[in-house]
Amino acid sequence: MTSTTVWGPPPAAPPQTPGADQPRQPFPRGLWRGRPEDPRWARPALLGLLAVTLLLYLYDLSASGYANSFYSAAVQAGSTSWKAFFFGSLDAGNAITVDKPPASLWPMELSVRIFGLRSWAILAPEVLMGVASVAVVYAAVRRRFSPVAGLIAGAVLALTPVAALMFRFNNPDAMLALLMSVACYLVVRAVEDGRTKWLVWAGVAIGFAFLAKTLQAFLILPPLAVVYAVCAPVPLRKRCGQLAVATLALVVSGGWWVAVVELWPASSRPYIGGSQNNSFLELTFGYNGLGRLNGEETGSVGGGGGGGGTGMWGETGWDRMFDSEVGGQISWLLPAALILLAAGLVGTRGLRRTSVTRASFLVWGGSLLTTTVVFSYMAGIFHQYYTVALAPYLAAVVGMGAGLLWERRRELWASITLAASVVAAAAWGYVLLNRTPDYLPWLKWLVLVGGLTAALGLVFVGRLTRQLALGAAAAGLVAALAGPTAYTLSTLQEGHTGSIVTAGPAGASVMGGRGGRPGGGPGGGGGTRDGFGGAMPGQPGRQNQQGNGFPGAGGFGGGMPGQNGQQNGGQGQRNGNGFGFPGGGRMGEGGMGGGAGGLLNGASVSSEAKKLLEQDAGKYTWAAASVGSQNAASYQLATSEPVMAIGGFNGTDPSPTLARFKKYVEEGKIHYFIAGGGMGGGGNSGTASGISSWVQSTFKKVTVGSATFYDLTRKA
Repeated sequence: MTSTTVWGPPPAAPPQTPGADQPRQPFPRGLWRGRPEDPRWARPALLGLLAVTLLLYLYDLSASGYANSFYSAAVQAGSTSWKAFFFGSLDAGNAITVDKPPASLWPMELSVRIFGLRSWAILAPEVLMGVASVAVVYAAVRRRFSPVAGLIAGAVLALTPVAALMFRFNNPDAMLALLMSVACYLVVRAVEDGRTKWLVWAGVAIGFAFLAKTLQAFLILPPLAVVYAVCAPVPLRKRCGQLAVATLALVVSGGWWVAVVELWPASSRPYIGGSQNNSFLELTFGYNGLGRLNGEETGSVGGGGGGGGTGMWGETGWDRMFDSEVGGQISWLLPAALILLAAGLVGTRGLRRTSVTRASFLVWGGSLLTTTVVFSYMAGIFHQYYTVALAPYLAAVVGMGAGLLWERRRELWASITLAASVVAAAAWGYVLLNRTPDYLPWLKWLVLVGGLTAALGLVFVGRLTRQLALGAAAAGLVAALAGPTAYTLSTLQEGHTGSIVTAGPAGASVMGGRGGRPGGGPGGGGGTRDGFGGAMPGQPGRQNQQGNGFPGAGGFGGGMPGQNGQQNGGQGQRNGNGFGFPGGGRMGEGGMGGGAGGLLNGASVSSEAKKLLEQDAGKYTWAAASVGSQNAASYQLATSEPVMAIGGFNGTDPSPTLARFKKYVEEGKIHYFIAGGGMGGGGNSGTASGISSWVQSTFKKVTVGSATFYDLTRKA
């Protein structure tokens, strides 16, 4: 078979890079023509895919406003202060950092420095990361299989609902997904020729991914290291040495910032948000590390359920990725991907140890399985959008598996397996679409009938004419992608804001367990009409079609379970779907009124409050202080003046101490204290409560509309 064959290399493909000895086309002709061994349509098709992805992701981008104001405030601070830029401070006064390393903020901060503080300047770098991720996945699959397989993989990634959500949002997950894709690509490149440089660059990519989202970057290290150690075409001793060098590169690229922060005098740097001891290492291995697995995050709002139990962050178990909370975000092609992964490993079982084709399945498939298992059983803080990390692995496996089976379609097992993957995608797509019965009710039948019809043709694809075979394959691909495409388009048509966001139409992701069953946890009461699990264990739920706060909370405003919500809160998700946490979801949902932000979203800042804080703000290090980062972030974004977040994101960090806060006030560094904020609108840690009580009993209250301030320059 020549290098121009449409699908994939022969089973005994040599490990060297395809087309490596071919002369490259001069630029710019080479940009349009691509590799000499590719069909002439391949590169224009890739450029078309990237262009469509870019346009889709840029569509109405500013509808999300500042998206997650927690990170947007840090971006604003870093765009005005290089110290805040380096540390990832939430404010330009450098009181406290966000609860992640700062690498994901840096592209956004540079963009805002160039273009000014506006929504698209913050979110456009995320879009570019999404387009780059599609390009990386295409390149990885195309190298060992074919341009068509690469295009399928790229399209699957671009049209995954949670990917369309997070590549238009300012959380760290976009950078993490991109760098993990790059790492997998580089490891496969290293397996091709055994060159150390590819493995070192893979270590660098994972190191910088650590600086985006700490230990989550290390989830795929075991499969990557094992695959290289087993499959690389060099002696075992050299493989071990190369892995050691790559590990050193990882430590240096991810550890240099950690070393600087840990060695920097704590008195002259911001407090490390999310930690209880002002230590980034404690944050890494505690709140952002083991605490996410066992549900014991110090300073968190509470853990989840372990061993298949139900907790604040949903049920854990082997089928978590398929349940009503997560399924519509990522799992559309997950059953098909698992079938294709098994087929790829079986179909390459007779190849030699150094087979790059088999190593590709092991790298991408191993990353998919490892991340899926960890997400399924982690008992700590877990949000649906975390699953964007699975999207590149899933897309690559689908592209590679489809490419391999199509190449071997004349073998009965291959055609039957290809048909089975289409049936799995169509049947599961029907189930997911049926969970939102009012959303395009005709689509689920089109997916099911179209998929089954295409699968029937694929069973006999080895005996069909080329035109009929391609028609059956195209019909199967359309049926598999119709559901996620519809959810993706729905996601692109709406803005998303807050700390917890979900993709798809309203009701596509609901709390409450497997398959969206109604009702609360053990001892809980009824949920909302589409399956919200209305209560924590032992807490009475509330029937509420306007959306609850935390499970068991009354209304919005979000007290913790069992607390009544504030009366000035906004509504939950549209159509009575009751997402469960205040401040998440679509633009305008769960919005706070009255000036005091909640745990997961910020305040609505009136023009009068904005004018009050801006007055004489230049005389102070901080124009104001408030409990909780989301509340502080809203006022900071509205005024572009530093606002101190007491207690960090949850209001539970012991920063600043009461004595330190009093000293700031004595030195005239803070002008106002904003009442409310944090969990349910009040101080949460002893530190935050002490500061709130002292301020309220000592200084003059100033009411502006429904917002309450205390002037720290005027005693009561």
